[in-house]
Amino acid sequence: MSSAAPVSARITALDVLDVRFPTSEHLDGSDAMNPEPDYSAAYVILRTDATDGLEGHALAFTTGRGNNVQAAAIAALASHVVGLSVEEICADLGAFSRSLVHDPQLRWLGPEKGVIHMATGAVVNAAWDLAAKRAGKPVWRFLSEMSPEELVGQVDFRWLSDALTSQEALDILRRAEPGRQKRIARLLERGYPAYTTTPGWLGYSDEKLARLSREAVADGFALIKLKVGASLDDDIRRMRTAREAVGDGVRIAVDANQRWDVAEAIQWMRELAPYRPYWIEEPTSPDDILGHAAVREALSPIKVATGEHVANRVVFKQLLQAGAVDIVQIDAARVGGVNENIAILLLAAKFGVPVCPHAGGVGLCEMVQHLSMFDYVAVSGTVEDRVIEYVDHLHEHFVDPVRIGEGHYLAPALPGLGAEMHQASLKEYAYPDGPVWSARL
Repeated sequence: MSSAAPVSARITALDVLDVRFPTSEHLDGSDAMNPEPDYSAAYVILRTDATDGLEGHALAFTTGRGNNVQAAAIAALASHVVGLSVEEICADLGAFSRSLVHDPQLRWLGPEKGVIHMATGAVVNAAWDLAAKRAGKPVWRFLSEMSPEELVGQVDFRWLSDALTSQEALDILRRAEPGRQKRIARLLERGYPAYTTTPGWLGYSDEKLARLSREAVADGFALIKLKVGASLDDDIRRMRTAREAVGDGVRIAVDANQRWDVAEAIQWMRELAPYRPYWIEEPTSPDDILGHAAVREALSPIKVATGEHVANRVVFKQLLQAGAVDIVQIDAARVGGVNENIAILLLAAKFGVPVCPHAGGVGLCEMVQHLSMFDYVAVSGTVEDRVIEYVDHLHEHFVDPVRIGEGHYLAPALPGLGAEMHQASLKEYAYPDGPVWSARL
């Protein structure tokens, strides 16, 4: 009698945890629109019955009270995931992503934007973490070793084909393919350029701003970023303080976090222009394509950057089509996960616009570094005028925290996406019953 065929491993649970850090107490993360954020993670664990014991970990980032809403949205996807074959998900992550995005009833809540789309992104990213762990590779390398055809298969080209066809995407990837191994070697040797926002939070004193700015330059960062937008007089003084601290050879970017209308953005930035800001980030609403184009035209050569709150690949497409941005800022936890970020990287490559990711938040540095490193190896083939944001907060809570050396992200070596947190941290900062919060509440 022949033995029974082996049973395929299945997803057995999608756990969602509400994890929050009281960063508002020291004004870490403070800006003109978010004066007292508590960096938070709607944290996802994909559990399986596979004998390898591997799990998929990811998160959606919020700034506090919205975390329970985000967690509920992620939990609503559980019925779409639990019971699926682990092998089938990992073999076709593009199909898995589309199955979540295209649910005809849940997508009504977007479509493909907002809380439900961020929830999809968290689950999709957890699946990539699981797949990369099963392959024994960090996600950046897992992606970089896929064929151009496999990578194109990850992308949903619906609503993109007027700007980027699947054939054009394939051509971009094929052009970059010959130099992949050389770029992997360089990445492992040197890392990927970083910039730091650590000195620039709006709640910091001038003394702290100057000290942290000098320390950033000493640590090898060639670009720092300041938050602006609450008070023009304060911004002028802080820009002057930062410029005096770092000298003329270091770039200073500024970030308004959507604070201004278009005319106000132009007027405000003209006042800061003597201190040579490199870019103005989120000068107005992230949905205002024409507004960004007007700001860019008025302020050149100051660059315009946006993307951390851009809802999906379609808005990125329009920003690029309209010539509205000089810098594309992807975010690992805003859009529909790795798959949609691949689409955005390909769009940016098509239009020749550099990508400098947003990473100000818990776990965002850990996740988004993989996307930029993949972009360098397999898509754009360059790090010129490209940097990943670095924020020196909360990395100690992660199993595989980011590593920075001489102003560069050092390439992750452990398998996965880097979002897995220590069990002790998940328990201690659980909201509202973890010890940190029960003591405060």
